[in-house]
Amino acid sequence: MADLSFLDWPFFEERHRELAGALEEWAATTLPGLDHSDVDAACRALVAQLGEGGWLRHSGAPAGERLDVRALCLIRETLARHDGLADFAFAMQGLGTGAISLFGSEAQQAKYLPLSRSGKAIAAFALTEPQSGSDVAASTMTAEPDGDHYILNGEKTWISNGGIADFYTLFARTGEAPGARGLSAFVIDAGSPGFEVVERLQVMAPHPLARLRFSDCRVPRSALIGRPGKGFGIAMSVLDVFRATVAAAALGFARRALDEALTRVGARRVQGAPLSVLQMVQGHIADMALDVDASALLVYRAAWTKDSGAARVTREAAMAKLFATDQAQKVIDGAVQLHGGDGVRSGETVERLYREIRALRIYEGASDVQRVVIARQVLGAHEGGL
Repeated sequence: MADLSFLDWPFFEERHRELAGALEEWAATTLPGLDHSDVDAACRALVAQLGEGGWLRHSGAPAGERLDVRALCLIRETLARHDGLADFAFAMQGLGTGAISLFGSEAQQAKYLPLSRSGKAIAAFALTEPQSGSDVAASTMTAEPDGDHYILNGEKTWISNGGIADFYTLFARTGEAPGARGLSAFVIDAGSPGFEVVERLQVMAPHPLARLRFSDCRVPRSALIGRPGKGFGIAMSVLDVFRATVAAAALGFARRALDEALTRVGARRVQGAPLSVLQMVQGHIADMALDVDASALLVYRAAWTKDSGAARVTREAAMAKLFATDQAQKVIDGAVQLHGGDGVRSGETVERLYREIRALRIYEGASDVQRVVIARQVLGAHEGGL
């Protein structure tokens, strides 16, 4: 059983502890034995179950309410600890509706948020393009005004839930200014004429991913989220919130790996004694526990700071995402090592975690990009104080 004593930290209120306890019970009874052989079907089932369980109501705030980032992080950590695909399904409902929750019109919120929060519609977030990953300002997909419509042309790739989503939040160049100032955000229904899924992408830890193409895709002006030319700021605001939740998912993977390692070294015997009595093994366990706790402190500092009213938590979220994902990789690798040959056996929990964690160090801003973000924030604060 994972150590849950962190819930007593002052970052949390009683409602967060109650949420964590209820979700832990639900996950322990609902997620074991989930069939992952058909990933699309599994994701659809998970979204429906998360909606029926009431957990998706935390993924998007209705008009007039704020997202509870600590709740988002607790849910992602708990789900990731139990099942990586369940975490993915929850996270994409939040990321896919984040722009609508934060910047959408009343009509957009009324149409999409109830469907997403109930699990009756699957959401997606389409930002990355073939030639522009972390460099969002280099986006080339266009949205040309045409009377009461926009006409979309271009491609998006590595889009989570691509191919199974019912609607997509996407970003395209409307041309108000060069670079980041010329992007706008839209919400597009799947099946819109001119929109197609041209490739399904396979990765080491199976998730629904796709490359999308828009060819003279005509959408009404009511699909625009916020104001024209403000798409970059919208995207960054959404990532500012959800980047900390990526760190929380990594933390959940790391906690599960540490728990599996503790069970292994307690049960596995060498020369008549458990592995846990060996000082070298104890050193590994100590390092893993340290990395888990340090990651948790950074994750929930970022979440608490945002919930306390900070307009942006760029520095805090980047630090949490960088540290938690990189250290989770180390913790999981340590757990694989302590399992010996069983650690690389297909189907073992630590082997699955080893495949699951790698992508988190890339998506929503790769580790090196986070270093650039942190450095700019630190340098800017220093120069501003001089």
